[in-house]
Amino acid sequence: MRKVTLAEMKQIVLQAKSSLWDQAQGVGRDVNIYLHWTAGHYGQYFADYHINIDADGSIYVSTNDLAEVKSHTYQRNTGAIGIALCCAYNATTLDLGPEPPTTQQIEVSAQVVAVLAAVLDLTVDRQRVMTHAEAADDDDYGPLTTCERWDLWFFDGVDKGEGGNVIRGKANWYKNQGVGA
Repeated sequence: MRKVTLAEMKQIVLQAKSSLWDQAQGVGRDVNIYLHWTAGHYGQYFADYHINIDADGSIYVSTNDLAEVKSHTYQRNTGAIGIALCCAYNATTLDLGPEPPTTQQIEVSAQVVAVLAAVLDLTVDRQRVMTHAEAADDDDYGPLTTCERWDLWFFDGVDKGEGGNVIRGKANWYKNQGVGA
């Protein structure tokens, strides 16, 4: 893992832009961004995700090539970037546990999405930027069905089912402020 800034993230995604778009168009869609939590501890990083965000908002990359296919979202990894918040150890749908997503993680995840979307010429909407809970719901293994994956379905101060909307809203605000430009 390597710690990076938002400026460095911009350069990393710029280098992968062409390959990401080629992969995504090869499966008939735009580049996608998926937001996860690790269900682990703060400070515990996983190479399954391109980007890990720690409790204090620090950003870590597991690769220098964001076009590298990682195993983060069932049947959705080609031409996609996986972002994980390092948190949610022992979380349940009733209690986010002793290490819930922090305010810093939510804000920085939105900033990272803003940078990625700006560089990749992506609209920040549910079709292109979604939580693992939303992707899982679309594929019948999320909170509306079996609840196998419910990452960022909600977090402190956010109702169940609204996590993705909150992060996308923040990402659009940051993008409109020029983050990533």
